[in-house]
Amino acid sequence: MIAAVVLAAGEGSRFGGPKQRLLLPHVLRSLERAPVDEIVVVAGAHPLEPGSRARLVECADWARGPGASLRAGLAALEPGVEAAVVCLADGPLLAPGAIERVLAAWRDGTADVVAASYSGERGHPVVLGRRVWGDVPDAGARALEPVLVPCDDLGEPGDVDTEDDLRRVESLLGE
Repeated sequence: MIAAVVLAAGEGSRFGGPKQRLLLPHVLRSLERAPVDEIVVVAGAHPLEPGSRARLVECADWARGPGASLRAGLAALEPGVEAAVVCLADGPLLAPGAIERVLAAWRDGTADVVAASYSGERGHPVVLGRRVWGDVPDAGARALEPVLVPCDDLGEPGDVDTEDDLRRVESLLGE
């Protein structure tokens, strides 16, 4: 079984509020078209209602950093889950093809940590095999060394931190 963990627990201080409420539906639509059996959304600073088939997990320790949120999401997964696709709620342009590509590399035994890359830079999604779940520090999965899988042709998932970022992404989303 493969699960997706969407990190949506942050405060959104640079954005000025709960940006995940605006962006999460786009991420969930992409995940619904991807080969994942379960979707968990980790909330923290702001209450969320993910809808769709996603299950909500609250992270009381969200302020400790993304690692705390990721650990909460991983802990909520079913025992039969072999790997987790980790993505961010503020990446609304996430391509289902990128999920498929990093999962294929993980399934081929490339590594326990596999991440999409764009222009040679690590990005999302990231696949974590169950063996590394206990190794997630407070800094989150970024502290784990991945094998990078080029996904340039699929487009970056976006990273909305400010109102300007949102305007740029909205034009790509057609909103």
